[in-house]
Amino acid sequence: MKKDATMTAGPLLQVDNLSVAFGDKRVVEGVSFSIDRGETLALVGESGSGKSVTALSILKLLPYPQASHPSGAIRLQGQDLLSASTSTLRRIRGNRIAMIFQEPMTSLNPLHRIGRQIVETLVLHKSMSREAARKRALELLGLVGIEDAARRLTAFPHELSGGQRQRVMIAMALANEPDLLIADEPTTAVDVTVQAQILALLQDLQARLGMALLLISHDLGVVRKMAKQVCVMQAGRIVEAAAVEDLFRAPQHPYTRMLLAAQPRGRKTPVASGAAEIMTVSDLKVWFPIKKGVLRRVVDHVHAVERADLRIRAGETLGVVGESGSGKTTLGLALLRLVSSTGQISFENQRIDHYGKSEMRPLRRQMQVVFQDPYGALSPRLSVGEIVAEGLQVHGLATDPAERDAAVTAALREVDLDPETRHRYPHEFSGGQRQRISIARALILKPKLVMLDEPTSALDMSVQAQIVDLLRDLQQRHGLAYLFISHDLRVVRAMSDRVMVMRRGEIVEAGQVDQIFDNPQQDYTKALLAAALHLKATHQEAVQQ
Repeated sequence: MKKDATMTAGPLLQVDNLSVAFGDKRVVEGVSFSIDRGETLALVGESGSGKSVTALSILKLLPYPQASHPSGAIRLQGQDLLSASTSTLRRIRGNRIAMIFQEPMTSLNPLHRIGRQIVETLVLHKSMSREAARKRALELLGLVGIEDAARRLTAFPHELSGGQRQRVMIAMALANEPDLLIADEPTTAVDVTVQAQILALLQDLQARLGMALLLISHDLGVVRKMAKQVCVMQAGRIVEAAAVEDLFRAPQHPYTRMLLAAQPRGRKTPVASGAAEIMTVSDLKVWFPIKKGVLRRVVDHVHAVERADLRIRAGETLGVVGESGSGKTTLGLALLRLVSSTGQISFENQRIDHYGKSEMRPLRRQMQVVFQDPYGALSPRLSVGEIVAEGLQVHGLATDPAERDAAVTAALREVDLDPETRHRYPHEFSGGQRQRISIARALILKPKLVMLDEPTSALDMSVQAQIVDLLRDLQQRHGLAYLFISHDLRVVRAMSDRVMVMRRGEIVEAGQVDQIFDNPQQDYTKALLAAALHLKATHQEAVQQ
């Protein structure tokens, strides 16, 4: 039901001259904008530009007292939020203003089942009975496109894919029909087909509820589709603000023009003829047991991966694509013997599928991972230098402190990070910088195979292009083999030699990258490519205009 228009005198949210400081350092300076009820305003800019810090300030979710606001005001229908009491903010958070966070794995409680987390939101803010809240939770999971919602309610966050966790976050945020939804990269972890569903859902809810949306996104196709107004942020300041069509048609600031033109370009260098096979896999299966009852007896299995066959050569990139929950990440974890599987896995002509932990340990340095969530993958208690050096210590390499520090310095330089930052902590870096730290941690061990699980999904387009160039350069220099898992088909094409398409645990199509993209044979592959081409056309239209 649409909310009463009498409540809309003046803007719903007004931000005036907002500044944010961490200690003596100002990270946001003089930011001002307003959002009307039912309107969508987008904040765009590179990682570290201040977008998320600005959004978190609205609900006072920054780490206070380390963070402060030297100037400015934030008003929700005239009520100043920066000076509001804790009890007032508690009533507003999740009720009048809700937020979808960029990194769902760090936002969901890993110890509680999905159903409990959604139900508690409804019970707390809507005073629903638990039975009514559970019914509503099922409806919400259905709305955001999660199949078999009743079973997913009993799942823990780690049992869901990245895209499924993101959809759970959206369901929780929409549960109380907020006046304002702050969406920090709401489609980062989802594939192109689900992205279209989520965007349509948000637009439908806006129309029905009169909900305002503050959208933070690096995907300019999404911004153009969703937003009415756009603010471009650089180094903590708004450098350009305009109606969306005006900004895309005639950007005024050089930084805005750079953002519009940024996208992964070029192709990787072909694999050398006669390159050695690093990994071969035959008839790989991963089944997860479903347990029920007091005795937790196995009643069924989730067929996460079925009959997978593949090979990867030195210097080659095998791209793996498919919708969220299709088994991409599970496949990668099984290849590295991080989840149980059946079938044959050979690494450098050595069968490893029967190896246990102790037998795999010497091989771990040769098989590294760069995870989808760079913040969740980095310990907040360790400095960057300690994080990058951790693998050296585990494997008994570079035991001399000076030698270890020199190796860390070289690894950080290789990923274009200032070695002087090695004494800082992960929270002091942007998303793109954290991903570079993750890459440095993997490369310091000089591996032969690296699994890259959505390594660019959380990054804006300009940083995506930088990371793609970096990965291709590192691959050529070191002869690395990549298993590249992604839902971003533009990045997959720029990175891959061959591509496998997965659906519901099965490989439905595989071949050379140009063959898959230019002449797909399966209807599912055609549907994925059609959705990606639609988004690409939206972005290119924006750039050309």
